[in-house]
Amino acid sequence: MDAALKLHRHFGPGIYESVYEPVLVYELNKRNLTTRQQMPVPLMYEGVTFDLGFKTDVVVNDLVILELKSVEKLEPVHFKQLLTYLRLTRLRLGLLINFGENLLKDGIHRIVNDL
Repeated sequence: MDAALKLHRHFGPGIYESVYEPVLVYELNKRNLTTRQQMPVPLMYEGVTFDLGFKTDVVVNDLVILELKSVEKLEPVHFKQLLTYLRLTRLRLGLLINFGENLLKDGIHRIVNDL
């Protein structure tokens, strides 16, 4: 969260999430965290794998999914999207971060997959 706050302080709200993502990954890597960007999330059904284009924004240390947004207001679909990624990857924790908020603390939401 500290890295996200640093970016938000530097850039402010409202630039594209495609700008925040690589810079956030850079900051996380500087902190010796392992990151994977745009990681494909396959869908499994009856033993068949379907590649439907789902991709996480950032996965940190193979433990936490960061779903980044830069919108005026988060919608329920944004929360459902992250929860879907958590379920499909069988990861437990995700952070939905909306860089579009004036105060970033209002735009950080912790989502837990109860498995």
